[in-house]
Amino acid sequence: MKRHYNFSAGPATLPTEVMQQAADEMLDWHGSGMSVMEMSHRGKEFMSIYHDALQDLRDLMNIPSNYKILFMQGGAIAENAIIPMNLVGMKPQPATADYIHTGHWSGRSILDARKYCKVNIAATAETSHYTHVPARDTWKLSTDAAYVHICTNETIGGVEYHFTPDVGDVPLVADMSSQILSREVDVSRFGVIYGGAQKNIGPAGVTIVVVREDLLGHALPICPSAFDWKVVAENDSMFNTPPTYSIYIAGLVFKWLKRQGGVPAIEKVNIAKAALLYDYLDSTEFYRNPVAKDCRSRMNVPFSLHKESLNELFLDGAKERGLVQLKGHSSVGGMRASIYNAMPIEGVRALVDYMRDFEKQHG
Repeated sequence: MKRHYNFSAGPATLPTEVMQQAADEMLDWHGSGMSVMEMSHRGKEFMSIYHDALQDLRDLMNIPSNYKILFMQGGAIAENAIIPMNLVGMKPQPATADYIHTGHWSGRSILDARKYCKVNIAATAETSHYTHVPARDTWKLSTDAAYVHICTNETIGGVEYHFTPDVGDVPLVADMSSQILSREVDVSRFGVIYGGAQKNIGPAGVTIVVVREDLLGHALPICPSAFDWKVVAENDSMFNTPPTYSIYIAGLVFKWLKRQGGVPAIEKVNIAKAALLYDYLDSTEFYRNPVAKDCRSRMNVPFSLHKESLNELFLDGAKERGLVQLKGHSSVGGMRASIYNAMPIEGVRALVDYMRDFEKQHG
């Protein structure tokens, strides 16, 4: 069987060898006579999987010892509410939180946060139609914010932070759903890092939360116990049944990433993949990428054809070549190539070759 090059934004492509290992272990994990899907989340078999995944993620991200790693559920969208419910209690009520609005997903975060606190939009990229990250010196931060929230990579718009903003002593909270493990990050500069796993980590179902310990224990009274970070941390993410199979696959991906040389090595590959695609886009007027060059995402590359009428023909031809899931998000149209860690550079080369051939035929 020949696997396609899958450019989906999420759930996204996974490393082939991880999928093969999971297939080999499906019915009998390490002689246990059980599938991971069937194991008790508190049994010794799954706990060994869980602790390995926990330590491997801590190693890969160089997470300091004063940070907790939580495996939660609900995706980044649930965390949009869970974050203010856990953090605004640090301040007298009604509390304020600062948000930087760079596109669709930060916008979704703002909408949910407004249910639990006053939101100050400290900076917005609205004037550029969300095609850039506002420069740090333009941000108008509150004097008493409970936290500052950013989305480090806008999956739909293809905008990425290539810097970590200095926000002083206020906790910096980052949705890293589509950027996590793709580049080196100094975790100590963040109060909270979170993200859905279904892009660079594994299948949908598990949400990663990395939270500094001093930020635990401030949940609002209305916060459900299963969403209270302190409760989840005290129970090693086992307060309720976690998404065990998703954690298992995530653990396999962590080990795969270690075999590639870790985050520094995969970042070099990601830089090369992104450069290959952007260099071609910049060389032609047949395709267009709208994002400011200094804010372009390495993970998600949106582009449009010079004639919208060619879109379906482009997608049909791509599928014939084994290049799938290239249709852009419905809110923006066009195309989008998501080139996460598991996308090999050969896949990006195949895409560029096809784009070049298509341009010759229809330009």
